[in-house]
This record gives sequence, structure tokens and C-alpha cells, in this order.
Amino acid sequence: MTSTTSDTPEPLRPQAGPVPHASSHLSVPFWRGCQAGELRYQRCGDCGRANFPPTEQCRQCLSAELRWERSGGLGDIYSWTVVHRPVTAEFRPPYAPAIVTLDEGYQMLTNVVGVAPEDLAVGMRVRAQFHAAGPDVTLPYFTGAP
Repeated sequence: MTSTTSDTPEPLRPQAGPVPHASSHLSVPFWRGCQAGELRYQRCGDCGRANFPPTEQCRQCLSAELRWERSGGLGDIYSWTVVHRPVTAEFRPPYAPAIVTLDEGYQMLTNVVGVAPEDLAVGMRVRAQFHAAGPDVTLPYFTGAP
């Protein structure tokens, strides 16, 4: 346990660690959406299911009829943890990786920031925000939603 000089825990913050990149043509619309301040995901034109991360075929029915849609950016925490001992020095602890279930029906692995670690909970409402992590990369993260 680490002691602090304050009784008020510091809210979690965006990280400046390793930056992902659009390694596949399939993910380019997602990353462009992040740069525009919006979450984008695929939806199947045949079965209607949300599809994320992007693929060439629907995970549910294997249709290739996938179209990009914009998410409202609201969801619930499905699962989370607080990391106090990162595996790389590029990440400053504590930070909270989480799986968020978006209202559109897909899940996303992300970070939750702006919330004290002890206030995180399964089912907590969160909303997407964006952090410019580099000249060509904007990362989504989530904060508490009203």
C-alpha cells in the first residue's frame, strides 16, 4: 500500500505510454473517427449486430455487409482493474484499464480516467472522451457520465 500526503485520492488520468497505430486498413475509419472526436464501429447490414474491433466479416453471421456507424459514446463498465505496478515504465500508476459495453451493443477495451479508483464499479455509466497522444493518433478513453 502506498501512502499519500492527502486523504483525497487523485483521479485517474490519460496515459502517455506507447501509442497504437492504424496497423490495418480495417481500422483506419476508427482512428479517423477518434481524430474527429467520435467513436466509430461497424454494424452488419444483414443481421444488424454491432461489430468491434473491425473485421472483414460479421462475427455473428459472417456477412461481408459491414458499414461504419458513429457511436453516441455512452456505455457501462463491464469489467475493470486498477494497475498499481505497470509492466513498463511508460505508464504511470495508477491507471484503470476497463472493458466498456457501449449502448450500441459492442465492447471496447479502454482506460477510465477522471475518477478516483475506489469509485469505479461494474455498471458505472461512462462516456467517451479523446486524448491527442501524438500528431497522428487520438486515443479514446472514458470518464464518468452524469
